[in-house]
Amino acid sequence: MLPKVPSILLCVVNTKLRDFYKSLDDLCEDLNEDKEEIIKILDDSGYYYNQETNRFEIKK
Repeated sequence: MLPKVPSILLCVVNTKLRDFYKSLDDLCEDLNEDKEEIIKILDDSGYYYNQETNRFEIKK
């Protein structure tokens, strides 16, 4: 289960994406997590998922 605190979630998800998964879909499938919930939590905190870099980044 991933943390719900946005700053911790960001760190955990980006680390897992960097080290273990080729996409957010792969991460969510493997960990049985809700992709839309992760995106919503981080979107509300000013981040978006960049498929090209496979990480969440600050909205510009």
